[in-house]
Amino acid sequence: MRVTFLGTGAAMPSGRRAQSGLLLESAADTAAESASGQSAREQADGDSLLVDCGSGVLNALARTDVGYEGVSTVLLSHHHLDHVADLLPLMKARWLAGAEHLEIVGPQGTKALLDGLLDVHEYMDGRIDLRVREIGEESFAVAGFDVEGKETRHSMDCLAYRFAHDDGPAFTFSADSEAFEGLATFADGSAVLAHDCSFPDEVDVSNHPTPSQLGETLAESGVEIGRVYLTHLYPHTEGRHEEMLESIGEHYAGDVRFARDGLTVEIE
Repeated sequence: MRVTFLGTGAAMPSGRRAQSGLLLESAADTAAESASGQSAREQADGDSLLVDCGSGVLNALARTDVGYEGVSTVLLSHHHLDHVADLLPLMKARWLAGAEHLEIVGPQGTKALLDGLLDVHEYMDGRIDLRVREIGEESFAVAGFDVEGKETRHSMDCLAYRFAHDDGPAFTFSADSEAFEGLATFADGSAVLAHDCSFPDEVDVSNHPTPSQLGETLAESGVEIGRVYLTHLYPHTEGRHEEMLESIGEHYAGDVRFARDGLTVEIE
């Protein structure tokens, strides 16, 4: 499985990061690309999945080999604007590119979200075959990936996701959430965990963790995770990465790094 961080920012733009978005590709797809010499743009839809679609994510997706033409399924963690702002632009781009359908999967309320967007921009209604599926804290399959959902601690209904493909190693995405033992345990055994770490320690915040809170939770839960990438970064974190890593390291001895837009990680 290959994970590309399309957007590692949050609701307040920094000028350096798009809002939340991840591209997942199966190992089979990436191997096929290499063997055939064709990009995913030139192939039929394969096992590629867009997770969240905040502002700036569509442009970032267009810079990948997959492109918006190659992603026919979007999985939403929740409905805050910095996770859904590019949904309708994605829909329009796929329509203009000749795509026939788009599936959007997400927590309860996803259908109402899309209905509301299409009420405002009614000229887009019916342009493509839009399929909407609502899921919860459960196991399900989407775009060739086996996924498990976990409710997080956020200011609205939000799901973390654990992904696997063909019994390979797991990748877990925390979505937006406070750090808590249940979420850490959910990620136990993952090769990679991408976890919200929105602010440095001195910011008094709820619904998101600070580095100390995240480090304490990972250490106290006793989980084994190959590597942790910090994401959903507000401008407050700029220039503070080293001290944030030190703060986590005072509690948790695992491999922790900052994600950045365009970073691609092979889950092996």
